[in-house]
Amino acid sequence: MKDNKKMELAHWASKYAKENGANEVSVSVYDSKQSDVEIREQKIDKIQESIESGLSIKLYVNGRYSTHSTNRLNKPELERFIKEAILATNYLAEDKYRSLPDRDLCYNGEERDLKLSDSTYDAVDPREKIEAAMKVEAETIGMDDRIITVSGSYGDGSSRGYMVMSNGVEGFNESTSFYVSASASINGGDSRPSAGHYMATRFWDKLNPEGVGKYAVERALQKIGAKKIKSGKMDMLIENRSVGRVFSSLLQPLYGYNLQQKRSFMEGKIGQKVASDALTIIDNPFVESGRNSRLFDRDGLAAKEMTVIENGILKTYYIGNYYGKKLEMQPTSGSPSNLIFEKGSKDLNGLTREMKEGILVTGFNGGNSNPATGDFSVGVEGFYVKNGEVIHPIAGMNITGNHKEIWNQLAAVGNDPLTDRSWQTPSMLFEGIDFSGL
Repeated sequence: MKDNKKMELAHWASKYAKENGANEVSVSVYDSKQSDVEIREQKIDKIQESIESGLSIKLYVNGRYSTHSTNRLNKPELERFIKEAILATNYLAEDKYRSLPDRDLCYNGEERDLKLSDSTYDAVDPREKIEAAMKVEAETIGMDDRIITVSGSYGDGSSRGYMVMSNGVEGFNESTSFYVSASASINGGDSRPSAGHYMATRFWDKLNPEGVGKYAVERALQKIGAKKIKSGKMDMLIENRSVGRVFSSLLQPLYGYNLQQKRSFMEGKIGQKVASDALTIIDNPFVESGRNSRLFDRDGLAAKEMTVIENGILKTYYIGNYYGKKLEMQPTSGSPSNLIFEKGSKDLNGLTREMKEGILVTGFNGGNSNPATGDFSVGVEGFYVKNGEVIHPIAGMNITGNHKEIWNQLAAVGNDPLTDRSWQTPSMLFEGIDFSGL
């Protein structure tokens, strides 16, 4: 629910900054709450709650720019805070690219219910939060003698933000989130495999702890006996929950700051083939209850649906207001919202059965990726697959390659996207990947 006093405070701060020497201003007033519970052996190991309110202000003063924030929201202190911030900004170097975005690119105030906030958030009994975390751990008790420890956790958060810009833009957003998670450690003889799992939702009545703890334990047990296999060129099937690690390295070169600083192998690739036909990605900020749904971004730019990659062809970059000016490019948004991947026809099991020989990757370890060249190297764990059947777990292996090549080796995309994540990644099958092992 909107707090009119907070919006009035944002308007006042913007006006006061303009009256005291700022050429342009963007003010955000926010408040947030969060709570966390962790359970071990059916006892509370940690419980905490926090509440915060604050104001942040972006100042554009005589060609100079700075940002400042404070948690002290009474007007006499804010007056001193704003005056001192403006004075300090005058000592900074000029930057001709710093200014508010064009008004016609910004959010126009159109209201749209994206179903991001649970009105019952404040009414949830703390005892129910503790019970949710206990349920996560309780279902693993006696599950296997090799369990060393399992922790069950619960967390929630609520936030409201009020944005006022001196170019006439104003906006309000609010959201809630609830999650439960489990972390399990197993006695694997000469190893101590571990695994985790979680589920998250925007609404309390949709939070379901059932199965979260068991799944974490099962994942850890599956790692017992993991070993390397011989190095070679094989298929690689990445399960949906792990795809994001590799995909993030494809996304980084699309950001304006990497393009402007010549650290992107995607520079000049709009309209060109950068992946196989199997890859199509839509950025949709209007997904109801989406993890990263929004009506405007941090610059105040109006949210819009965008095609990022279509049948392997690059369609857009992520260009925020500042780097748009430096690159002389139309701003889109400086960061992704909800990424929706076009689905294939088979789930993880179906894709596994298609593999003659390869590795089903369930996790990545360490590694690095160079956004300028596309070169990468990363450790993997998972399962060795032969003739469509899982043979044994693997660990201690690496893959090396280049993102300019690997995404053209994408053979199939699964029909199993993670719909509770902002990046709704499905499982992905790649062909001819170089694995380093024995």
